[in-house]
Amino acid sequence: MKRRDVLKSAGLAGFAFLAPSAWTIAVAQDGSRILTLANPTGFPDLDPSTSFSNDGLVLANVYEGLTRYIPGSGDTPAKVEPVLAESWTTSEDGLTWTFTLRQGVKFHDGTDLTAAAVKGAIERTMKIGGGAAFIWGAVTGIEAPDPQTVVITLSSPQPLDMIAAAGFAAWIISPAAQAQDSAWFNAGNDGGTGPFRIDSYEPGQRVIASRFADHWAQAPDGGFDKVSFEVVEDSVLAQNMLEGGQADWTYGLPYDNLESLKANPDLTVVSNPSFETLFGLYNTKRAPLDKVKVRQALSLAFPYDDVISAGTAGLGSRAYGVLPQGIWGHDPDAPIPNTDLEAARALLAEEGVTSLDLTMTYATSDPLEQVAGELWKANLEQLGINLTLQPMAWEAQWEMAKADPAAAQDIFVMYWWPTYVTPYDYLVSLFRSEEAPNYNLGYYANPEVDALIDSGATLAGTDRAGAEAAFKAAQRKIVEEAAAVFILDKPNIHVTRADLQGYVDNPAYGHVVFADSLSRKG
Repeated sequence: MKRRDVLKSAGLAGFAFLAPSAWTIAVAQDGSRILTLANPTGFPDLDPSTSFSNDGLVLANVYEGLTRYIPGSGDTPAKVEPVLAESWTTSEDGLTWTFTLRQGVKFHDGTDLTAAAVKGAIERTMKIGGGAAFIWGAVTGIEAPDPQTVVITLSSPQPLDMIAAAGFAAWIISPAAQAQDSAWFNAGNDGGTGPFRIDSYEPGQRVIASRFADHWAQAPDGGFDKVSFEVVEDSVLAQNMLEGGQADWTYGLPYDNLESLKANPDLTVVSNPSFETLFGLYNTKRAPLDKVKVRQALSLAFPYDDVISAGTAGLGSRAYGVLPQGIWGHDPDAPIPNTDLEAARALLAEEGVTSLDLTMTYATSDPLEQVAGELWKANLEQLGINLTLQPMAWEAQWEMAKADPAAAQDIFVMYWWPTYVTPYDYLVSLFRSEEAPNYNLGYYANPEVDALIDSGATLAGTDRAGAEAAFKAAQRKIVEEAAAVFILDKPNIHVTRADLQGYVDNPAYGHVVFADSLSRKG
């Protein structure tokens, strides 16, 4: 009997395992309308300058950037829309950008949004240099000539309107909060301008936020007064909460359940292409994974088509390296490996490898990663390789990989979605050499690849074709050296309650719900 059947037979589905909380019902005792988001991972860092993980779900509702990216659809091209900046211009050489700020915006502490505050927020992020601070790498100066004008100068032409729309490191913070350290933010304090402000934070459990009454934008009719960001790592529990009405939104449910979810009149399944790719980073610092042919053999043993079929019900697509479809610089002609156990066996023989024990870590809450590991394990057994599958909380496996490459996992399976929509984000974060690992958790280092990544970044603002050529060359080298096993481009599947109005998935902001645009029918 499946665990889900056990829960149902015990009469527990949908409510029995909910932690006591005032926010797990649609309307609180004081009449507040509650939106409950069941997120499969925790929120490890609520400091808007350094956050670079699943915390984006919370921060995108508490903070705002100067702009926001809106993906294209059909014949409608993608665009960047105003948020805290109401307009902007760039100089002819692309080195100077001038942003005019929206008037009447207040921070949650009651102070006004000014150019000096924007300058200070970006400079704080740059000074700390953590998380996704690299997005401001070309900035050479920021000026605030008057309260509504921000002038940013660059060392090389960059699409700064796009950069300012990033889902990480682009949040604008109040002057008082800029003086605080990360511990202050991670104690449940905030300094944003967003439509919701943090009331409380229980690490590993939930964040509770309530509507900011002085937000500059008008809330929709029937909009929510409070948002509960619930950490629900068990996908069975998340589905039960959704079906039972204790949650309004979730993702990461088993693809096998999609048909029954679609048939449920109380639910809506939202499916669209994503900018998200699934891969496994090889620990290139540990023998024998420091040998290219061994890594190539492991990639040849991966059951790509089987994982797409069994893990995504056929909705996923082959990954052609680092960049997913839909991101400029994607290389549909990349020389990706296909499953070939005999070719894998031959490469292992060349390196004298006849048996091997490896450990693969993956997120506890992710059934797709689990399926990928189990099918890969079966193939590797035919080659004399034992793959131990180790599910872990995201924060735990991330910290283990960052602490010491010698003691880290052999294969780190994870997803990547863009900080902002550019090839540079994927490549610099995952495969550019690092002295201390952050997301290059395979510890890959190749000066040739570093130079190509840097060249693409320099050309991106003036020579798109040249930038694409550099980025594609870097990707091909990464694929050739099997720095990772590139599994699939993942479809975005989110499930909501059917009475939720206004929900639109924006793949530029991975698994983010912009709660201020939502309301409930009735």
